[in-house]
Amino acid sequence: MFYWLMRKVLAGPFLRLLFRPWVLGAENVPAEGPVIMASNHLSVLDSFVLPIVLDRQIVFIGKSEYFTGTGVRGRLTAGFMRGVGTIPVDRSGGRSGEAALHTGLAHLATGGIFGIYPEGTRSPDGRLYRGKTGVARLAIESGAPVVPVAMIGTDVAQPIGRRLPRPMRIGVVFGEPLVLRRYSGAENDRFVLRTVTDDIMFAIQRCSGQEYVDVYSATAKARGRWAPGEHEPPTSPGGRPVPPDLTVPVRPHGSRAARHGDDGR
Repeated sequence: MFYWLMRKVLAGPFLRLLFRPWVLGAENVPAEGPVIMASNHLSVLDSFVLPIVLDRQIVFIGKSEYFTGTGVRGRLTAGFMRGVGTIPVDRSGGRSGEAALHTGLAHLATGGIFGIYPEGTRSPDGRLYRGKTGVARLAIESGAPVVPVAMIGTDVAQPIGRRLPRPMRIGVVFGEPLVLRRYSGAENDRFVLRTVTDDIMFAIQRCSGQEYVDVYSATAKARGRWAPGEHEPPTSPGGRPVPPDLTVPVRPHGSRAARHGDDGR
């Protein structure tokens, strides 16, 4: 109830006015049944904009720090995250990460949509980083299709370190669902998990047009700025060559998808 109150009455109309989201590939989102939304992660805004362009409720994993803040702001943030169904995860890994994945499996078993950021944390520079294999395990164990998602422009509206976003148009691109049933039973095979994760990241890259860096985002952040020339020649997940037509998607003026996005779907 709180989710739909936020989406329809409280936050949704304000966010639509502020960001006027456009959408491409809305027809790729299944109308029913379990779905995994695997998205790039550019900004805190990603988790606020994606739900308002979907007709179905989406549940995310969120870092545990969102639930442990103090003071009025911390309590409001924690209350909002719980109200919209965000599942806390300890990003240090271990059993807490396992618990979050099991919670995701339970949500998918109810026929819901589960959103996940395979990079694990926001991109430090707008590029697409190596995916963690949790998304592959989730997909193989649940049997749910994976819809690749690209958030466009959220890092410009609210880059890391900026407290308040700037009003501007933001885009969301949904790719064709990936059905991974052929890997059923291989959720503990680390080679399969890496292959499936790379396939998912490649699909996200095709939607986003981002340059790919074969390093975990958290590692890049720990090292500081990733030095130019360390990742030459450019590649895609799994060592694939960069598709020659890879470009950042732009809103096609007058298209049905663009008009649908204008309505805030």
